[in-house]
Amino acid sequence: MSAFVVAEIPALPLHTAGKYVAGAYLVAVAIVLIYVAIMAIRLGRIERELGELLALTEDDRLAARGAGEDKERADGSQDVSNTPRESAPA
Repeated sequence: MSAFVVAEIPALPLHTAGKYVAGAYLVAVAIVLIYVAIMAIRLGRIERELGELLALTEDDRLAARGAGEDKERADGSQDVSNTPRESAPA
């Protein structure tokens, strides 16, 4: 009999529980927003570093092509190390 009485009594009165529920939702939303902000910062940093690496590889390719053209002019042969290749899926 006492089990039924305990089951019907809420842990907190409903008029005071609303504050805690709202607070819990606010904390959960804040944590999600902080997580998304951290991921956005990391993504921006990775994109910036990837752009820098891409620029470096383009500079290296241009320098290698320039050196390859000089080599081709000097001995009359072609430099095949810088020619584009088709890649097969792994």
